[in-house]
Amino acid sequence: MAGREVNLLARYPKARRNVKARVGSKAENRAAALRFDREYFDGTREQGYGGYRYDGRWLPIAEDIVAHFGLRPGDRVLDVGCAKGFLVKDLMKVCPGLDVFGLDISRYAVRHCEPEVVGRLHVGNATDLPFPDASFRAVISINTVHNLDRADCIRALAEFERVAPGCGYVQVDAYRNPEERAVFEDWMLTAKTYGMPVDWRAILAEAGYTGDYFWTILEIDPEWTITD
Repeated sequence: MAGREVNLLARYPKARRNVKARVGSKAENRAAALRFDREYFDGTREQGYGGYRYDGRWLPIAEDIVAHFGLRPGDRVLDVGCAKGFLVKDLMKVCPGLDVFGLDISRYAVRHCEPEVVGRLHVGNATDLPFPDASFRAVISINTVHNLDRADCIRALAEFERVAPGCGYVQVDAYRNPEERAVFEDWMLTAKTYGMPVDWRAILAEAGYTGDYFWTILEIDPEWTITD
């Protein structure tokens, strides 16, 4: 049975999303994003982040993660889907002595990581973590698992449970009604598995995942939603 529904990204800044601009060339933008290369991280906003640069916004999230898990110096933590290592960097900053590592499928992201995390990030897939059983005090995976197909979502969640039994935090894209689903499908580029919270709870249970979790629900600026 999965753990608690808890929002560890409550202090993350709200983003503005120009859905109209992205949906105009959706197939092309999606193809570029799914390479998880320069276009996705440092290309245009229509193809991904529009420039993925460190600005300190993960610091309050790192503080909340440390408090949530009661992390202490010497504890080992894994961030799956770490990108350029912003959260890895900030976890070590807010808890000096914390032993933090990251894993991401993108060679581009790892090669362009923050200087403070060089040597701590690994290129790999969430479905096959290159770490021993129970080797981490906590495993974090934010807006990553939904980029896998359903079978691989289950494999990844089972891997999180293997390396940090009962001490995971997973956040994934979801929606609560048809209107939110329509906006999500217009905006999303990389998600392969998505659904309502009830659908995700079924996946968590099937994987035997017992850690905590939450949902990313898109909040779109009214000026930029597709209504005309």
